[in-house]
Amino acid sequence: MTILGIDPGSNCTGYGVVEATGSDETTPAQGVIRLGSGTPHIDRLKQIYDAVVELIDTHTPEVLAIEMPVYGKNPQSMLKLGRAQAAAMMAGLNHKLDVVQYTPKEVKKSVTGNGNASKRQVRYMIHAILDMDGAADDIALDASDALAIALCHTNRRSHGATEQYSGWGSFVDANPDRVQ
Repeated sequence: MTILGIDPGSNCTGYGVVEATGSDETTPAQGVIRLGSGTPHIDRLKQIYDAVVELIDTHTPEVLAIEMPVYGKNPQSMLKLGRAQAAAMMAGLNHKLDVVQYTPKEVKKSVTGNGNASKRQVRYMIHAILDMDGAADDIALDASDALAIALCHTNRRSHGATEQYSGWGSFVDANPDRVQ
């Protein structure tokens, strides 16, 4: 199964493609869709939509997994983030993909065992789980978040939504083949 993970943002949208075959997961593509801050918001939404369509056409995923915005101090920022999420979701829906949403805590807990993990901890775990070349710091944080969202979906699919880990140790015990 191929999953396209999206970490939506109105200035930077992270993406990551994960191919899951059995217990093996690889990433053929990951990166960031950078949107011009001087570009009107409505035009950025079109850029997100078009870029996600291109990713779908290139990698033919079955699922688009996306992080849902759950909180924020600035209502305008949350509105823009929700619109960015909707633009990416519409690209998937218009291509008849299953679209699933995960909260940031769900994603972090799925890949690190800790729902309050930092972005850097998530990036480190993504680098280790996917056995990626180069240094973990070479992966953009938005891209590692998108890969984590895709991996969260594979974890939920294979272990069920009720799978819970009490911490890093229990995750390692339950998934010895995923940690090196």
